[in-house]
Amino acid sequence: MSDKFDVIVIGAGPGGYVAAIRAAQLGLKTACVEKWVDDKGAPVLGGTCLNVGCIPSKALLESTHQFHKTQHADVHGIQTGDVTMDVKKMVARKDKIVGNLTGGIAGLFKANGVTLLQGMGKLLANKQVQVTAADGTASVYAAENVILASGSVPVEIPPAPLTEGLILDNAGALNIDETPKRLGVIGAGVIGLEMGSVWARLGTEVTVLEAMDEFLAMADADVAKEAAKIFKKQKLDIKLGARCTGTEINGKEITLKYTDAEGAKELVVDKLIVAVGRRPQTQGLLSDDSGVKLDERGFIFVDGQCRTEAPGVYAIGDSVRGPMLAHKASEEGIMVADIIAGHHAQMNYDVIPSIIYTHPELAWVGKTEKELKAEGVAIKVGKFPFAASGRAMAADDTDGFVKMIADEATDRILGVHMVGGIASELIAQAAIAMEFGSTAEDLQLTVFAHPTVSEAVHEAALAVDGHAIHMANRKKR
Repeated sequence: MSDKFDVIVIGAGPGGYVAAIRAAQLGLKTACVEKWVDDKGAPVLGGTCLNVGCIPSKALLESTHQFHKTQHADVHGIQTGDVTMDVKKMVARKDKIVGNLTGGIAGLFKANGVTLLQGMGKLLANKQVQVTAADGTASVYAAENVILASGSVPVEIPPAPLTEGLILDNAGALNIDETPKRLGVIGAGVIGLEMGSVWARLGTEVTVLEAMDEFLAMADADVAKEAAKIFKKQKLDIKLGARCTGTEINGKEITLKYTDAEGAKELVVDKLIVAVGRRPQTQGLLSDDSGVKLDERGFIFVDGQCRTEAPGVYAIGDSVRGPMLAHKASEEGIMVADIIAGHHAQMNYDVIPSIIYTHPELAWVGKTEKELKAEGVAIKVGKFPFAASGRAMAADDTDGFVKMIADEATDRILGVHMVGGIASELIAQAAIAMEFGSTAEDLQLTVFAHPTVSEAVHEAALAVDGHAIHMANRKKR
């Protein structure tokens, strides 16, 4: 045994590094294992989210949104002339942001006394962790507690095998350094829509193939309907019920073969992004006698507080049940660290916001109208459009709405769903309200500053009871 720790975390993504920092803050001797290294052999911290996911994609989305706004600045009386985008500089900016953030985690580890163990982590029996370095040498460490935070990897599909520079996963999509004329995207989920939006703003012809017949099935139906209308206006060609059957590479072009309700079809593109989802990264993580069990899809079995079936071993983030979201992983990491330290901790899985960072943004928390009706819950619904918001008008950002759903009997807020320019920021107001068990009346009685976009949340709460001020209310039956 080289050393013994109170806590060893396997994985330095948004779940793992947060869990490690929290554990160290609570006085526990903590180590974090990470296998990812850069081309110089230096450790890369932050996992998928910081390196090839949440952060770099938002950097590209912001750059292209600013480009789009500049192109249309004449609505404000600003004359710009021809506007061009330096794509290589845009990508370099993205890389700089990633470098700053990942380097910051290393600094936080040092400041909090977290030991970084570089290599591939594997859980053995009796809470021992084997760390295999890049040169093949292995060391074994003992721990009182182990937190598995191995994350997830993109799902690959046989009809579209990844091909350098042409057929790309989410990581490859972030490094396209020239604007393609034609882009194909397989999958109309979060990654597909966000990456499609990036290039559509720069003039690329974007075609998105979605195998399901329903668009954004995980979102509220009103949000999905509004989003589909807006994306069509933005020239995102989204084909539903379209299943990829094969690809052929001809020089620098890709012939994408697919079937839809009309039969077999083909589409020629210059780049193809495969964004059909992610799967847990648990292969090679566990020895046969570790005591931790996986389900048939590779997810780790855990209870409501992320305990596995092996005593003293926890699992968090994308490798366990629930949405694959960075903030969900981080909060699970904090919960588990607190439990290990002997504190009372519990995470509310009913109030986890989801966001798609297109423009306008899509955001929601709680249950959809369809889910509640299927459960037989009597509800009342309020909806307020940003087109009636003075601040949204001033910002020339009036697409979308806020929709609030409350229990008809108790008035308790059960779900809030938004399409809007800063929905990612507004949804936190709804999450806070729901976390505290607020009713629609509680928000009706809250004073919102004027003029703000947040007033749409206030008006949606008023609309739940037909009392919205700045729009005509639908008569209650």
